[in-house]
Amino acid sequence: MLILITLFVLGFLLGMTGAGGAGVVIAVLTAAFGVPIHLALGTSLSAMTFTTLSGAVSHFREGNVRIRTGAAVGVFGAAGAFTGAKIAAMIPAADLHWFTGGMMLLSMALMYLRLYHPQSGPFAYVGTTELEGGSRFWLTAVPAGFVVGCLSGTFGIGATPFIQLVLLILFGLPLPVAIGTTMMVILPIAVFGGLGYLLEGNLDFTLFIQVVAGLMTGAYIGAKFTRRIPRKVLKVVMTIIPGIGALVLFLE
Repeated sequence: MLILITLFVLGFLLGMTGAGGAGVVIAVLTAAFGVPIHLALGTSLSAMTFTTLSGAVSHFREGNVRIRTGAAVGVFGAAGAFTGAKIAAMIPAADLHWFTGGMMLLSMALMYLRLYHPQSGPFAYVGTTELEGGSRFWLTAVPAGFVVGCLSGTFGIGATPFIQLVLLILFGLPLPVAIGTTMMVILPIAVFGGLGYLLEGNLDFTLFIQVVAGLMTGAYIGAKFTRRIPRKVLKVVMTIIPGIGALVLFLE
């Protein structure tokens, strides 16, 4: 019950600010409740199947999803996520804490650049011509999907900033469409990444149900308060959330 209540509060905050928060879920499960890191990664990744589903459907209805691009990157991302789950099982728990924390810091840096300096860093190379088909499309989708999926599967995170970078730079999608298509890409990654963790014995269904129930309920209610938060506050919270998760993992 304590886990359920804690994840409800966390889901409320994430829903209110629009932040992803997969890293914070991992940090909370390991530091506050003593859940082994591999089990926390599998649970967090699997839970994203449900926490991103509603977002993907909503973006699809708004016309912010490129079905072909999302399906292509998502399918190969699923293969990468399944592989990543196998890789994570071979990494000692102590090392996985540091690796996952490092990925969260990198995610924070990318989120900062996207929100505060969209014309600098890697975002300065955002494509202007959308890549829609042909051999170049598939030569891009296969390795890009596999890499972002492998990152997500290995470290149990959504890899949202990395997927958005791929869609913005390599596929030339407009930002609103890149955000919506990212939701679609994450779905197969979460499903097959979770399956990989399940086959490795790193997924507990009771904990999984508690996490999903708490996050989804809290996020649904929290989203109703989003318009009451100043935009500057939202940007700050979205930027620092991955850093908080990384700090907790480093100190744990």
